[in-house]
Amino acid sequence: MRNEQLADHLARSGMSRAELARRIKAKAREYKQPHIAPGVTRIRCWIEGEKPRAPIPDIISDVFSDHFGFRVTTYDLGFGEGSSVDSALVYDTSFTATVKAVAELGRADVDRRKLLAAAPFAAVAGVGPSRDWLMNTLDQEPTSGPRVRLEDVTAVKSMFETFQRMDIFQGGGSGRLVLADYMTQHVYPLLRRTHTEQVRRALCEAAAEQTYLLGWMAYDSGEHGVAQRYLIQALRLAEESKNAALGAHVLAGMADQATLLGDPQEGRRLAQAGRHGLSKAESPACLADLWCLEARALAKLGDKVAASRAVVQSETAFERVRPEQEQAWAEFIDPAYLHGEHAMTFRDLGEPKSSETHALRSIEHAHAQKRARRGAMSQAALAVSHVQRKDVDSAYAAGLRTLTLASQVKSTRAVEAVQDLRRRMQPFGKNRLVADFNERALAVVQAA
Repeated sequence: MRNEQLADHLARSGMSRAELARRIKAKAREYKQPHIAPGVTRIRCWIEGEKPRAPIPDIISDVFSDHFGFRVTTYDLGFGEGSSVDSALVYDTSFTATVKAVAELGRADVDRRKLLAAAPFAAVAGVGPSRDWLMNTLDQEPTSGPRVRLEDVTAVKSMFETFQRMDIFQGGGSGRLVLADYMTQHVYPLLRRTHTEQVRRALCEAAAEQTYLLGWMAYDSGEHGVAQRYLIQALRLAEESKNAALGAHVLAGMADQATLLGDPQEGRRLAQAGRHGLSKAESPACLADLWCLEARALAKLGDKVAASRAVVQSETAFERVRPEQEQAWAEFIDPAYLHGEHAMTFRDLGEPKSSETHALRSIEHAHAQKRARRGAMSQAALAVSHVQRKDVDSAYAAGLRTLTLASQVKSTRAVEAVQDLRRRMQPFGKNRLVADFNERALAVVQAA
C-alpha cells in the first residue's frame, strides 16, 4: 500500500527524491551509520509502501524535522511508532505515553544501546516542549496496579541529594549509569501504578528531578543527544507535577545546552520561556540561573549591553535567595556557579578584567567547597582572561591549576575547557610555557 504520508511530506518539503536521499545519507553519518546510503530507487520503494529497517525511519524523521523546523515523527511519515530515541524527543500530552517513553529511554541508556549513544542533538526539538509547557494543557489518564504511598515518594526524593552531590563533586560521568539503573528499576515503574492526586504529583516531581539530573549528567559527559531526550521528558514530568519552578529549572538546562551547541538564539528563547513560567512560582535561585544563562546566550550573540544587563539581573535575583526556602535541585546555584558562568559571559564579550573578577570569586568559593569541576572551568576562564591581555605567564599558571582540577573529575565539560584553553594559547605557540602546557594538557585529554 502506497505511503501517502511520506509522499505528502516530500511534496510539501519541495525536495526531490535525489535531495531527500542525499540528506538521509548525511544524517546517517551523524548517527554513525555511514552504510545507510539510499538512492532514488529506494526512496520510490518507500513511497510505494516498503518499510525501511531501523534506524532509517528515525533518520528520515530527523531530516524532515530539520527541514520544516518542527518535530516530524516516524508516525507522521507513515512508518508507525519510532524507537525510544525518537519518542523521547516528543513532549506527549499523554501521561501514559510519557511514562513509556522515559522508561524506554532509561532502559536504552542502562543497556548502552548503540543507536541511543549515536543519536544526534535535534536542534528544533526544544520548540514544542517549551511552548506546550507554558500552555499547560495536559490530560490526566488513570493508571492501575498497587497504590503508591507518600512514603514511597519520600524514599525516592531522599536519593536525589546523594546523586546530585555525586554529580557536583565527581562529575556527570561518575554516577549516571547507577542513577539510570535506579530510575529504570525502581522509580519509573512507580509511575505506572495507582496514586492519589497528592501522591501522583509528588511522584512526578521526584521523577522529574532525577530525570533532569540524568540529562544533566549526560550533558556533562558530552552525550548531547541522550541529554536532550532526558530533559524533554523531565520537562513533561515537571508539568505533570504542577511545579512551575522545576519546569523552569529544566528549561534552564535546555537553554544551557542549546547555547553550548552553537544556537544561542534558541538558548535565549528557552531561558526567557523559563522566566515567564516562573511568574507562577517563587525561586530566586532559578531566576538568577535563567538570567545568567540568558547572559551567556547574549554574549555569544555579541550583544554586550543586553548581556551585561542580564548579569546584573542575575545578581539582583540571587540577592533574594534564602537557601532554606529553595528546592533541593537549586543547591548548585550558588556563588561558585554563578560567578563562574558570569566569567565565561565576559570572556565571550572580550572583557578580560570583568571575566577575571568573576572567575576569582568563583574559584574562591569552589575551592572552599572542594568542587573540582567548577574550579577547573573557572580556572580556565581566568587563564583565558590572561591570554586576552597577552599575559602568558599568568595564563600558564592558571592553566596548570585547570589541568590539576580537571583530572580529578569525570567531566567532558572540564576537558573541553582544557581544549578551549589550548586553542586560545595557539598564537603564543613558540613560547616555552605554552609548549609545556600543551604537552601536559594532551596527557589530561588522552587520559579522559
